[in-house]
Amino acid sequence: MFPNAPTRWPARIVTLLVWLAAGASVAYWGLKLSASSTLRAVPAAAVSAASADPAMVAYLLGVRTPAAATDAPVAAAPNRFQLAGVIASHTRQGAALISVDGKPPKPYRVGAQVESGLILQSVSARRAVLAASSDGPAAFTLDLPLKK
Repeated sequence: MFPNAPTRWPARIVTLLVWLAAGASVAYWGLKLSASSTLRAVPAAAVSAASADPAMVAYLLGVRTPAAATDAPVAAAPNRFQLAGVIASHTRQGAALISVDGKPPKPYRVGAQVESGLILQSVSARRAVLAASSDGPAAFTLDLPLKK
């Protein structure tokens, strides 16, 4: 009858499977895209700036606050400040986590006032420099403590 008839069936089955896979792919992506089109954009006026909780930032950077605050007298100015963390870039911009008088550390950007008369002048990999003005001489330098 037809000598080539048995050899056509494998090609037909493979073709059918390829078309079924293509159809399933189109159906999957069609459902995926139609579901994501129902998402709505939030107007810009409704978005508020998120403020960072200084205690949580300090905790995430590894600073553990003591259980009870000590009533020790206030020491000299450089000893009142402790550097807990630094985020620095190659352009000398960044931020530092600084603890004042044993309180939980707070984040300060370069140029921000840490205390009256002192601003964060610059930061580097393991150091923060405090000064009276952004272009004046450094009042003192805070270094990160070495890991134990």
